[in-house]
Amino acid sequence: MTPGPSILHADLDAFYASVEQRDDPKLRDRPVIVGGGVVLACSYEAKARGVRTAMNGGQAKRLCPEAIVVPPRMSAYTEASRAVYKLFEETSPVVEALSIDEAFLDARGLEHISGTPPEIAANLRREVLDQVSLKISVGVARTKFLAKVASGACKPDGLLVVEKEGEAAFLHPLPIERLWGVGKVTSEKLHSMGISTVGEIAACREESLVAALGPASGRRLLDLANNRDPRDVRKRERRRSIGAQSAFPSGSRNAEEVDSLAASLVDRTTRRLRKADRTCRTVVVGLRFADFSRASRSHTFPGPTSQTETILAAVRVLLSATRPMIEAKGLTLLSISLANLDQTDTVQMELPFEGEDSSALDAALDDLRERFGADAVTRASLIDRDAGVSVPLLPD
Repeated sequence: MTPGPSILHADLDAFYASVEQRDDPKLRDRPVIVGGGVVLACSYEAKARGVRTAMNGGQAKRLCPEAIVVPPRMSAYTEASRAVYKLFEETSPVVEALSIDEAFLDARGLEHISGTPPEIAANLRREVLDQVSLKISVGVARTKFLAKVASGACKPDGLLVVEKEGEAAFLHPLPIERLWGVGKVTSEKLHSMGISTVGEIAACREESLVAALGPASGRRLLDLANNRDPRDVRKRERRRSIGAQSAFPSGSRNAEEVDSLAASLVDRTTRRLRKADRTCRTVVVGLRFADFSRASRSHTFPGPTSQTETILAAVRVLLSATRPMIEAKGLTLLSISLANLDQTDTVQMELPFEGEDSSALDAALDDLRERFGADAVTRASLIDRDAGVSVPLLPD
């Protein structure tokens, strides 16, 4: 017998803005924008006026002049996320985290413990509202893809179960943009072929889609349009550290050379940290000397950070403490590891750079390197210098 819908996609509604409305009664039922220069999140009252995430703050205020703009409070969002994820893990033994505010849950085999998947989803929604005071939308379906589409369709504060016999009736009338991987370019190509709904893709010949979109995209969209998604919900092991290392061709004792290499490694690891939407609380410096002996030093910050300059300052203090060993033995390998990782969302601050907060500079450099390559921007100390052979560290 073909199994019925048993995969849950749970997605908190307007998460950042909902946390702000929960914590400040004056914001409830009011249009709320989180972030100033760029809209990081907005309440459904603001969305009704045309405000959208990632929109320019000035444009958002023109669309909704009465909107209340609040600065982001990442610690509050992280705390709320942890509380919700605790409920996820109490609901199902298999939880696949997607982001700070959404996850897949596998409800198979829980009928005699917690009830049917729709009953489990309904109970989860009640628990999140009762214990965390947040609303969450849940889609239930046979596949991960369809469960996610269902949760989006029933927002805000909804529950939608897509039974097997009703899959085509639900999925096929939807616009093609609801399929994963259909962005602006793909959408324009499909519309030029006279295709505007998921059902029209489902009825296409594979050869036509492959010819228009390429083998990978064409076959993937055809599979999704017919709800063919074999992926299971998989519990992801969280990475415990992010690091990089570099070897010197010969033992170095030069302080400037060591500092330049350390800065390069910190640039690389902090960029990866922010790209993974993580922060760290501990930085570890590892050293290998010309006599093959090793040493390590670590520093734990008062709170979580992903700022390059904060981490680099700590690394320089640690290297200063090991300077006598480097001068005596010569350094052949340097490694930087960021540990005690935590989940957060990367916040891109506005220019100009004000005060001591270097988040805006970090975000601007990350964007340049993402668009033009890792070597598009480098430190002056690394120009015309052979910094050794770099080797990325695997996660612990």
